[in-house]
Amino acid sequence: MKWTASKVFQCVTLFLLASALEIGGCYGFWRAVRLEKNKLWAAFGAASLVAYGGVFLLMPMDAFARIMAAYGGVFIVSSYAFGAAVEGFKLDAGDYVGASIALAGVGVCLFWPRE
Repeated sequence: MKWTASKVFQCVTLFLLASALEIGGCYGFWRAVRLEKNKLWAAFGAASLVAYGGVFLLMPMDAFARIMAAYGGVFIVSSYAFGAAVEGFKLDAGDYVGASIALAGVGVCLFWPRE
């Protein structure tokens, strides 16, 4: 696959959508089981996780393992952002350094020259 600006935009958009759906889905279960015990949160979580699984089918790349490996770094950064925005989680220097390393890894996974 040859990278173009539109493919990069598509991947970034889909990675962000996937992370929102995955984190939202897991948080739905977290709220249902650990916080509120409301089954509607679990239903939301299940629907969100099903949608999350489908997002990767829209990726312009063919290597599932490479997609998931790169997504892992996006998930790390998104998890920190969610924690800070929703739960008031205070990030420290180690969180920022770790997230930066993860994003650098995403770039290497995706854009390393391949034959």
